[in-house]
Amino acid sequence: MRPIATCILSSSQAPQALHGHDLDAYVQIGSLSKTLTGTALAQLAARGVLQLDTPLEQFLPVPRGTGITLRHLAQHTSGLPRLPPQVKRRDPYAAFDDAALHAVLQRLDAFTTAAPGQTEEYSNLGYAILGAALTSAAGMSYQDLLDLYVLAPLDITDITSAPPPDRCLHSRRLFGRPRRPWTMTGAILPAGGLWATPRATAHLVTKLLVEQELGEPALSWQRAGTVLWHNGATGDASVFAGATPDGRWVLVHRLTGQADRTDELGIELLQQATPSP
Repeated sequence: MRPIATCILSSSQAPQALHGHDLDAYVQIGSLSKTLTGTALAQLAARGVLQLDTPLEQFLPVPRGTGITLRHLAQHTSGLPRLPPQVKRRDPYAAFDDAALHAVLQRLDAFTTAAPGQTEEYSNLGYAILGAALTSAAGMSYQDLLDLYVLAPLDITDITSAPPPDRCLHSRRLFGRPRRPWTMTGAILPAGGLWATPRATAHLVTKLLVEQELGEPALSWQRAGTVLWHNGATGDASVFAGATPDGRWVLVHRLTGQADRTDELGIELLQQATPSP
């Protein structure tokens, strides 16, 4: 079996790029994008542009009375399902464009499976809607929103929705041809469509979770005891990021959509890590 291209960055060892990975090439980070969307939400709330518990209908054309707030979307407690409608196996989000999102918004009450705040169900659809609400509230594109409220304050440049093609790194088929990545530039972008270099992603993790340069970590980070973490996966890439209160952190990126082993490796390395000097 051909070895999987892997990048490992952590608080306790020098960065590693193994089997053809590259610390400075752009790769898909999947649902780790949600942590940037959540951070943008926190920054907009801190600046008084919006409030976390404002009903969704204040920002988007949804039926009145759903009870869904921005906080519900950020915490996966909106009652919305995991996926948008009509997701297909190959390139699943290619058809989920702005028109498809608008159609969902108009009938949003028909998609909920539980009352807001009652249960937690991880939802890519919810984060697509959250991103749309944030861009509506701020009056700018999603990329401009991230640049202004998240990336520029952290002095990070190599995270984007539109990476330069000549710097993108893809997994490869059996005879070496690069695989075509999932199309995630449409409405699903805030839920999982960002590209980043592993080096920039590691800077993001340390600045948000260890140094907390933008304040308390966003609601989008998952919590396991005192560990803050998030993962992400697309058809051909997977990532795990995590940190602990004592300053240990890890980032693992692999050019494979088989995310379970990426998560396992990230957890193992986080448990073995030591805090940065």
